[in-house]
Amino acid sequence: MSLDLPYTRYLAPDGRPVAELPGWADDFNLLTRLYRQMVLTRLFDLKAVALQRTGRIGTYAPTLGQEAIGVALGSLMQREDVLVPYYRDTAVQLLRGVRMEEILLYWGGDERGSDFVEPLAAEDFPICVPIATQALHACGVATAFKVRGEHRVAVTTCGDGATSKGDFLEALNVAGAWQLPVVFVVNNNQWAISVPRRIQCGAPTLAQKALGAGIHGEQVDGNDILAVHDRLRHALERARHGKGPVLLECLSYRLGDHTTADDATRYRCAEEVRQAWQEEPVKRLQAFLVAQGVWGEGREQALLADCQAEVQRAVENFEAAGVQPLGSVFEHVYARWPAALAEQREMLEERLARCQGGEDHE
Repeated sequence: MSLDLPYTRYLAPDGRPVAELPGWADDFNLLTRLYRQMVLTRLFDLKAVALQRTGRIGTYAPTLGQEAIGVALGSLMQREDVLVPYYRDTAVQLLRGVRMEEILLYWGGDERGSDFVEPLAAEDFPICVPIATQALHACGVATAFKVRGEHRVAVTTCGDGATSKGDFLEALNVAGAWQLPVVFVVNNNQWAISVPRRIQCGAPTLAQKALGAGIHGEQVDGNDILAVHDRLRHALERARHGKGPVLLECLSYRLGDHTTADDATRYRCAEEVRQAWQEEPVKRLQAFLVAQGVWGEGREQALLADCQAEVQRAVENFEAAGVQPLGSVFEHVYARWPAALAEQREMLEERLARCQGGEDHE
């Protein structure tokens, strides 16, 4: 079996085509929608970081520089598919119908943030913070689809660091052995927290890990939304029609900190980050659209105003949600309550009752 895996790029960092574009790339209505969603994701991301810095939400994982991957994926998944995300999937979730205020509630430690109102996201999994465990969850979902004979796809995402975890490798193994309808999307943003890709894995590419499991793997320029969209389209259709799982490694770059609890300046040089800014996905698609004569300064300013207003409305809705009941910390933990947890809940309820009655002066 050859170790030379496909790599796809259509647009250079300056937006110039470097290969024959796919047939759908002349659908400028689609491309402008994708561009709008990337801009919206970036503006929301910046606002979420600002909210964390001012103490209004907890630790947050930025998506800065990685918007093309999530937007392409969210635009292609069908209603009946199931997303099994990790913690850097804001872009996908927004296109799956998860509301911005729900994402803010989640990062604010509020359980209501995982109770999605939109029916489209009703079967999608909540954000997964433990590294790589979601890959096995996705295989479980895909197994159910296969047993039922349903033409549905489980899609799971992770960062480059997660591909070195046992859960991820076990998920690849079972996906290949059972030929499950699952797509693994690896956001190779070059840094597993403070560890660079070149240190945390010795394989020439992360996509090659698919070969050991007997599944299809390939690489794509994760900063080129045309390339990501095109290869994800093929991956999803392949899995949907019983042709087996796919691992798509998307090469991107984390322009911000790993999370708001991180300081990337302690382990990355400024020149590396400066160079990465020259290749980021939003400006790349913008440059392409401008060159095609379908985008300009007037549309750009109108788009920014519209997206900023949408983000502000979401922040207002988030802040209007109020504080969740204290007892909610016990909810959504066990299907059957252990006796010790039931006792603790009763103690909390009794104490709350005393506080409300003015009897507790501790």
